[in-house]
Amino acid sequence: MTLTRHQIRERAFQMLFALNANGDADQEALYQRVLTDDPDQIVPVPDYLQTLVTGVLDHQRELDAQIDQYLSAGWQLQRIAKTDLVILRMAFFEIDHVEAVPNRVAVNEALELAKNFSDDRSRRFINGVLAHTLDDDEATGSSDDAPA
Repeated sequence: MTLTRHQIRERAFQMLFALNANGDADQEALYQRVLTDDPDQIVPVPDYLQTLVTGVLDHQRELDAQIDQYLSAGWQLQRIAKTDLVILRMAFFEIDHVEAVPNRVAVNEALELAKNFSDDRSRRFINGVLAHTLDDDEATGSSDDAPA
């Protein structure tokens, strides 16, 4: 089974959301659960799925600090819905650590995840936070529009 990058991001979201709820969960078992419905089958874990999950977990403190700096006055990380926080962490990770993914693609993918796993209000919130990162890129001239 070959997954698209979008499908991999969906599975990374599911993994990170589950790990956010239970940090002691067996990651290998979770990988298999998001990749196959057959509990007796072991499938290879796509490299990019591991990159996203491991990267977000390893950089979570840094990612949260970045998200925090783009929040509107009065907002705190603790107030953000867990689904939205996981989506934002993934987007910021891709923006900062995955050169092969243009920033606009990372933002669009985050909005697609919000459409699938959250609601319109959350999608608008995520768009607002991530729009600031694109504005900052354009202001500094570091926008990257290379193909994904």
